[in-house]
Amino acid sequence: MKKTKLSFEESLRRLEEIVRHLESGDLALDTSLALFEEGTGLIKNCTAILDDAEQKVTILRTSSGGEVYEEPFAEGTEV
Repeated sequence: MKKTKLSFEESLRRLEEIVRHLESGDLALDTSLALFEEGTGLIKNCTAILDDAEQKVTILRTSSGGEVYEEPFAEGTEV
């Protein structure tokens, strides 16, 4: 069966569920390990989505002449 890629929000919701289950302390070790592995995969998915979004973000600036132009967002850029 082919897994469909979850959205950022779906991944985050599932991660929150996993954390709640793991924090309960009521799970068997093998179940805890399986959830931990699933969580790791979800974190990778979220990171990939955020990295992709960061590549698409641009900042609109206005030149001294009043023209509006786009500038790529870079970490540490003052908005």
